[in-house]
Amino acid sequence: MTVFRVVRATPLPAGEAWRRLTDWPAHAAQVPLTRISVATEGPSGEGTRFVARTGVGRAHFDDPMEIVRWEPPAAGRPGHCRLEKHGRVVLGWAEIEVRESPAGSVVTWTEELRVRGLPAAAGPLLARAGRRVFGRAVDGLLGRGPQPRE
Repeated sequence: MTVFRVVRATPLPAGEAWRRLTDWPAHAAQVPLTRISVATEGPSGEGTRFVARTGVGRAHFDDPMEIVRWEPPAAGRPGHCRLEKHGRVVLGWAEIEVRESPAGSVVTWTEELRVRGLPAAAGPLLARAGRRVFGRAVDGLLGRGPQPRE
């Protein structure tokens, strides 16, 4: 198990940053070799389920997720979204927080990531890879270019 965090400031208002970060199909354009399919109808909210499939052909794995907390930002209150991962390979959770700031908003993506079969000693490498992949995804979703390493 490893936990990592990505924090980004953006000039976007909190509502727009939230909309972009919770557009699940848009994540596929930010993560190489990944497709996303939403399994539930309607707008996102608690109970929404989707699957990120990463890989090529038969060499792939599915990362099924469900939203268990959904609180969009409102005046004076940050937005929170919590995803639980229920896959055979990838387990854990992710939390997205979008908070208003004087210059727009601040996004915090925190994730606990477990990969079946990886020893605990792989945690630091997994965290570094997670920060890099999800940092780039957040940057792309927010419309930012590549950012300096954390």
